[in-house]
Parts: sequence; C-alpha cells; structure tokens
Amino acid sequence: MMAAEFISFARTAEGHGMPLDLRAFALQLYQRPGVEAACLDLQAQGADVCLLLCGAWLEARGVDCMEDRCAELRQLAQPWQATVIAPLRWLRQDWRPAARGDAVLAELRERLKALELDAEWALLQRLETACRDWPAGPGAAQAWLEALADTAAACREALETLRAAARAD
Repeated sequence: MMAAEFISFARTAEGHGMPLDLRAFALQLYQRPGVEAACLDLQAQGADVCLLLCGAWLEARGVDCMEDRCAELRQLAQPWQATVIAPLRWLRQDWRPAARGDAVLAELRERLKALELDAEWALLQRLETACRDWPAGPGAAQAWLEALADTAAACREALETLRAAARAD
C-alpha cells in the first residue's frame, strides 16, 4: 500500500472515533507511527496489505474471524491483486532506475503510481462491500490479521504494529 496523498474527513462511529468505512479507516491507520513501515514489510513478505487493512478494520469493529469469511475475502482479493495491482506495482518498481534519468518516464511512473493507488482503493471498496454487514459480537475473536496474513512468523512484529495502531484512539 502506498502512502495516502490526502486525508479525508470521514464519518466516525458514535463515541468510538472509528471510521465507519474501510477507506477512511485505512487512511487514518496508515498515518499512525510505524504503520507504513509495517505495511511495506508485510508487503515485501508477500502479504496482501489491503486484505490486512480490512482485517484490522474487522478486528476494530469486533467482528468474529471465521474461516469461511477469511476464504471469502481471500477469493475476492487474490484475483484483483494478481491481475491488477501486482502488474502495476511491478512495472512501477521496474521503471524506478530508468525514471531517475528520464523526466518523461518519471512522469509516466507517477501516473502509474496513481493507478496503483486507485486499484488498491477499488479493492478496499470491494472488501468493504463483502463484509460491511457482518455483525460485531461481544468478545469477538481478534485473529483476523494472523488469519489473513499468510506470511512467515517473522512478520508478527509488523502485524502487532498494525493491530496496536488500529486500537489506538
């Protein structure tokens, strides 16, 4: 996930300061100390950061983590990541060295970066649509991040950074 270029003033849940929508939650969370670095670390380990941001949002809302729900979110996210986001990211990263010495390519790379961000926002919207009506439960299991991470144990610190930032208010 790239750093957000702007801040939107989102509606918040009454008395909780928690954004009602996933995009606002992701923007708010991504700005907290350590979150961008944690997300980049997770992404480098092969994690789908959009999926993890959705998981953090579900945890913050107190939604029970269930295997069928995880599977539904993965089935939604994986094709979009593989066919839209990953190719844009690969091309943007591949162009980095050449763009340093070519102003036209540098501008095209910036436009590609914006497309990548748009694709990530589109995925967050799709994820929210899929799970926004899942009910919160008292004492709901808080295992979304681990269930959706699909990464090595070395990323536990990054997951905990993400979780702690999502809980901060």
